[in-house]
Amino acid sequence: MVESVLVSGASVAGLTAAYWLQRNGYAVTVVERYPGLRPGGQAIDVRGPALEVLDRMGLRAAAQDCKTNIRGSSVVDRDGNVLSDDTESTPTGGPIDNPDIELLRDDLVGLLYDETKLKTEFLFDDSIATLENLGPAVNVTFETAEPRSFDLVIGADGLHSNVRRLVFGPEDRFIKRLGTFAAIFTVPNFLDLDYWQKWHYGDASMAGVYSARRNSEARAMLGFMDPELRIDYRDTEAQFAELERRMADDGWVRPQLLKLMRAAPDFYFDEMSQIVMDHWSIGRVALVGDAAYCASPLSGQGTSLALLGATVLAGELKLARTDHGLGFANYFKRFHAYTQRTQFLASDSIPGGAPISQEQFDLIVNSFTLMNY
Repeated sequence: MVESVLVSGASVAGLTAAYWLQRNGYAVTVVERYPGLRPGGQAIDVRGPALEVLDRMGLRAAAQDCKTNIRGSSVVDRDGNVLSDDTESTPTGGPIDNPDIELLRDDLVGLLYDETKLKTEFLFDDSIATLENLGPAVNVTFETAEPRSFDLVIGADGLHSNVRRLVFGPEDRFIKRLGTFAAIFTVPNFLDLDYWQKWHYGDASMAGVYSARRNSEARAMLGFMDPELRIDYRDTEAQFAELERRMADDGWVRPQLLKLMRAAPDFYFDEMSQIVMDHWSIGRVALVGDAAYCASPLSGQGTSLALLGATVLAGELKLARTDHGLGFANYFKRFHAYTQRTQFLASDSIPGGAPISQEQFDLIVNSFTLMNY
C-alpha cells in the first residue's frame, strides 16, 4: 500500500520535499495558504552542495538561465551621488566570480513546482486547522477541505510555521530574534539599473534597489535595526506605518519607495530571526527548512538549507523503508550540526566571536556532502 504524505507549504523546502517523496513512491499532497504560488521575495543563492541537489533534479541549467546576472553594486549618499562602486561582490550575492546561482526566490519556486505538479496533489488557498498526531496515522482537519488522514505530515511552512505551532508548541520557545527588520517588494526599474544594485545606508535605516528579470523590473529592500520592536508579521498596515515613520526623512529614493511599497503585489516584511530546535520530529510529523532551522536571510544560506534538508529528509525516509521514526531520527542526526554552523553565518562570527573570513564562509558552506540516496 502506498504511504501518503501531507506537506504544508509550497515554497522551496516544501516543493523539494514533495519532489523527492513522490519520486520515492509516496502519494504526496501539498497544502498552501496562498491562492497559488506565493510571488515575490528577494534574490536568493544556491550554494555549495545545494547545487548538487539541482543537478540531481535536472534543474541546474534552468536555474542558470534564471540567474540575476548582477554585474556589481554602488553605495550612494542621500542625494544619490555615488560614493563607491564594487564589481567584485554584491550585498545580495557576495562574490560575483563564483559557482553560486543567484536567482529570484519566485523563479526557483516556479521551477520546482513545474517539476512537481504532475504527480502531486495541491490544495491552494487552504491551511491545516488541527493535527491529531497519534496512532497509525495523522488525522488532519483543514480550514476549507474535508478532513483526511495521512501516514506522515511534513511542516515546510516557514519561519512562522503553523505545523510547528500545532505539534511542537508556541513559536517563542524556538525563535532567536536578531533585531533587524527588512521589507522587500517588486517595483518598476525606475532607476534604469542595468544588471546593477544601488544601496544607501542612512543613520537609522538602509534602502536598496536592484534590477531583476533582465532589467524589466526591480526589487526594493528597506531595513532597520530595533531589538525592542515587536510587530505582527501578518499586520501589513502596521508594517507600512512603521516603515513610513522610520524611512521618510532618511533621503535618497525612500519617498518613491514608500509610495511604491503600498502598491506592490508582493510586499513582504519581517524580523530577521532564527529557529533553534533540539529535535525536528514528533510521532509522524517532521519539520524541514525554515520551520525547523531558519538561519535567516542574513546567513545567505536559507535556500541552500531548504534544498539540502528536504533532500536529506526524503532520502533518510527512503533508507529507513517503513520505519519513519528511524528516518526522522537519522535526518536530524545527519543534518543538525550543519544547520548550526550555517546559523553562525548570520552574525558573521563563529563560536567565540572570531570574524568569519570568506575562506571560512566557503568552508562552512561546502562542508556538507550528500549521500547517494
